Amino acid sequence: MSDTHIVILAAGKGTRMKSAAPKVLHAAGGLPLIEHVLRAADALRPATTVLVIGHLADRVKTALAKRPGLRFALQEPQLGTGHALLQAEPHLEGASGTVVLLSGDVPLLRAETLERLVRQHESAGAAATVLTARVSGPHEYGRIVREGGRIAAIVEHKDATPAQRAIDEINSGIYAFALEPLFDALRSIGSANAQGEYYLPDLVGIYRSQGKAVETVVLDDARQILGVNSRKELADVSAILKTTKNDALMANGVSIVDPATAYIDPDVEIGTDTTIHPNVYLEGRTRIGSNCVIHAGVRIVDSTIDDGVVIKNYCVITESHLAAGAEVGPFAHLRPHSDIGENARVGNFTELKKTSLGKGSKASHLSYLGDAVIGEKVNVGAGTITCNYDGTHKHQTVIEDGAFIGSDSQLVAPIRVGKGAYIAAGSSIVEDVPAGALGIARGKQINKPGWVAKKKG
Repeated sequence: MSDTHIVILAAGKGTRMKSAAPKVLHAAGGLPLIEHVLRAADALRPATTVLVIGHLADRVKTALAKRPGLRFALQEPQLGTGHALLQAEPHLEGASGTVVLLSGDVPLLRAETLERLVRQHESAGAAATVLTARVSGPHEYGRIVREGGRIAAIVEHKDATPAQRAIDEINSGIYAFALEPLFDALRSIGSANAQGEYYLPDLVGIYRSQGKAVETVVLDDARQILGVNSRKELADVSAILKTTKNDALMANGVSIVDPATAYIDPDVEIGTDTTIHPNVYLEGRTRIGSNCVIHAGVRIVDSTIDDGVVIKNYCVITESHLAAGAEVGPFAHLRPHSDIGENARVGNFTELKKTSLGKGSKASHLSYLGDAVIGEKVNVGAGTITCNYDGTHKHQTVIEDGAFIGSDSQLVAPIRVGKGAYIAAGSSIVEDVPAGALGIARGKQINKPGWVAKKKG
């Protein structure tokens, strides 16, 4: 195969979205629309990838700034698809091979479809190859007009006759072009149509008049070319992406109790024999091992969950790690950079931030543990707080192996509780507690007999 170059059209306003954000940056199935398209295109190992931008161009560039090698072409004003493709010419000067033209709002397109398109285009030696599909009720799509079984023209819906509107084969807006004749042909497109724009489909007639071959590839699954022009369509493609991901996981040995309410992003990985209960959100690059149980209402973002972990109802876990056999929840909150050791337990209404909890340790109830290093087999009593912030700086608390922290204790950082030490319940500890010692910091109890009766009298 010759060099492949990708051009993606993403300049439109997307007015029907009624949004202050660029349409291609709206998320479907956990990723921006444009990211789905770029990933499909990546499978072709393109020599060049050009994104044609226009409306809110700077926001699109900023959002994709970390994508290596991506080039941008500005279309201003926006005068149609033919005019948009022409803006990519400076980035392809001196190149040869095949240009694959995509739309930035078609997130269901699969890599194997693009591979098939390029393969058929190049084997036929065509000047252009159009990806088409047959649908019921084509509505506003351009129609594929054939003569003798071969494509003769693409007629836009607004320009079509009643007989042409009855055609059920539509133009996807996705093409493969031979690069050499492309830009000269684009410059010959006129704008005598209902929109007053330079229609890319007019290339079909131009190439046929020049005796150049134009081919088609007909999709088996027309859903691949569903575009997003409204919030309703965004929800529709999101539902398809969600179902596709969930089906793939179940086929690989994951139990999803209610697939309709399991929202699992494309990059999430889950091991066999793990069970996902209803209303679970697994986002970003989360990795979940085998034999885990994720109960209802849990949200996990960019985290690593090792084998045999149980996460009970309504926990939120972000950028954290849970080692094998750990148990978390219900109603626990693990904020970024929390690390839960093997067989450790974080219980209900406990919050961790930038804290490691060692193997076999427990923080079972109603505690806040921030900026802490907690060793193995430590018991953190209910209501414990690591007072990590002095109003200006964060400070660290260290609790060594085997320590016992009594309920309702405050550990005012920076502080260290030594190995095997005990903290008496209700203490506010402001100094280090040596290994094996008991730390007590609370006022002496005083009982006043008869006080209640005197008060009422």
